[in-house]
Amino acid sequence: MALSLKKLYSGKVRDLYELDDRRMLMVASDRLSAFDVILNEPIPDKGKILTAISAFWFRQLAGLVPNHLTGELVEDVVPASELAAFSGRSMVVRRLEPVPVEAIVRGYLAGSGWKEYQKQGTVCGIRLPAGLKEASRLPEPVFTPSTKAAVGDHDENITFARCESLIGESLARQVRDVSIALYQAAASYAASRGIIIADTKFEFGLDDQGVLTLMDEVLTPDSSRFWPADQYLEGQNPPSFDKQFVRDWLESSGWNKQPPAPALPDAVIQKTAEKYREALVRLTD
Repeated sequence: MALSLKKLYSGKVRDLYELDDRRMLMVASDRLSAFDVILNEPIPDKGKILTAISAFWFRQLAGLVPNHLTGELVEDVVPASELAAFSGRSMVVRRLEPVPVEAIVRGYLAGSGWKEYQKQGTVCGIRLPAGLKEASRLPEPVFTPSTKAAVGDHDENITFARCESLIGESLARQVRDVSIALYQAAASYAASRGIIIADTKFEFGLDDQGVLTLMDEVLTPDSSRFWPADQYLEGQNPPSFDKQFVRDWLESSGWNKQPPAPALPDAVIQKTAEKYREALVRLTD
């Protein structure tokens, strides 16, 4: 079906459509990316699940930082004849000037952070205590920014000093402090629902008054590493409510992580969909 809204951008997962010069429609697709490659097979209802989780967290954390939601309903801005393409997977959001760094907060030692720690005793250049294990909880959350890459390219971890040089000292410190506060609040809530948030990524923009504003997605299984608390054991990589299941299968397939990706078996697709839905149910029910 041809859509009347003008598409502004198509990312790994999200598409942006123009509403006017102040507002956009942000649409979460069912696409899945792994190792910065968009996979051929969609994950059923993934976009709707991500949208529901983000909407929950935007409400939950609204007292800590403004967010990009306008408060309008999708059905108020999309023609009725086109609503099926957008319903349940879209948000009406303000246009912002993106802050060109990804704000990553790590509360546990996992993924690329664990690999770096094994070699150098650091995570993104930050010295950590000796003797930590895989999945160890860090003494306190650490802010490890990265640069935002274009679709198909790899994000690059940067030091905080580099972050300051990119966006200015004052804004860099604000982004760091707000990100850690968001992580701590979310981690505390998630713990009450049996979920450990090992790490997460926030994205911010500035409004026309220069106010730092939370945008894009927030604390979803795509932007975060969620672990079931009842299966957590220090020294082991816990199972997670995210695309780690897909990553693990791809790693075992012998794929060289260059496009195109191998086709996902139906069982992997369905198991991944179940993981996403379980995260939504645990957090919001």
